[in-house]
Order: sequence, then C-alpha cells, then structure tokens
Amino acid sequence: MKKVFFLFLFSQLAFSQQQFERDSVIQFQKNMNEHYADSAKSPLKKKDLAVFQVLEFFPISEKYFVTATFKRTKKEKPFEMKTTTSRRPLYVKYGELHFEIDGIPCQLNVYQNVEFSKKPGYKNSLFLPFTDYTSGVESYGGGRYIDLEIQKGNTWAIDFNQAYNPYCAYNEKYSCPIVPEENDLKVEIKAGVKAFKK
Repeated sequence: MKKVFFLFLFSQLAFSQQQFERDSVIQFQKNMNEHYADSAKSPLKKKDLAVFQVLEFFPISEKYFVTATFKRTKKEKPFEMKTTTSRRPLYVKYGELHFEIDGIPCQLNVYQNVEFSKKPGYKNSLFLPFTDYTSGVESYGGGRYIDLEIQKGNTWAIDFNQAYNPYCAYNEKYSCPIVPEENDLKVEIKAGVKAFKK
C-alpha cells in the first residue's frame, strides 16, 4: 500500500510570524533534521537513513521573507488535487498572495485541505505549494511546500526560508500533492530546503 504524505509536519513555527526571525528559521531547520534522523518518523529509505547527517538548506536570507497582499477568493468549489499516486485529496482555493521578489511581481494561490480543515487544530491551516527557477536544479524538481495559517487582514507574511520538500523527494512510496501549474514562480527562490542528494 502506498503511504500517504500528510502536510503540516513542520508548521509549529511557520504560522504567526509577522517579521523575519532568524532564530525561528534555525529552529525550523533543527526540527526538520531531528525528524529526518528519527527512524520512527523519517521518510528516508533505510539505506539513506543509515548515512543521513543533515538536510542541505539554502543560506538563511531575510530577502525571502516577503510581505504579500492577500486576496480572499470566495465561492470556490473543492477540487481534486493531483498527487504522485492515484490519490486525489479534496482542496479548495482559499485565496491569492501577491508580492514581489527582485522587483518581479509574483502570485501564488494558497489552498485549504478540505479533510484536514475539519480536524481539531487544523481549522486555520493552509497549504502553499510552489515551483520556481531553482526547481530541478538546486531544489527538488517537483517543487516545495510551505505551511501557512490564516492571517488577519490583507497583508500576509511568507517565509520561504521554511520551504520544505514533499516526502516524495526522498521516497517514491509516498503520495504527495503535485504543485499546480499556476503556482510556478518565474524567479529563483534560493531559500529553504535544497534537493536531496542520494
């Protein structure tokens, strides 16, 4: 049976920041490395886990902590998001995030998992998948994810330093959402987790 990849694994620190906090990113990286080193939780294959030391990250940079204008999309209908397996979880587009990097206008759609939103503690959890010009070069070709939480007002913070790979980057047995085409950024996001070198 294919294993199912659940989101929001590393979201403890990613939700409520409204300003750049280097220590939060350092803690995020520490949590990830501990998770991946733990044989009971790690998605790594046994042969990779046996030699695992730490994940490789881009240098922490305040440049990739961006302030975005949030536009709520209403009356969106749930849709089946494609995954790397036949699994088709229901998501709904929650809104759009508009921001700039290097003077280039960017837009990302942010989604809510219909099933997870009904679970205790996940009511405000959102899913932000993306690809960029580093995808398939320095970062995982299938794109990366960021965990967000619903923020107040129409100015939201996104910390790309806390972008992580789907489990499929480490083990094809997992079922991971495929980044929608509309979330392909025409810029380099040199932040977060790099591609896993096997």
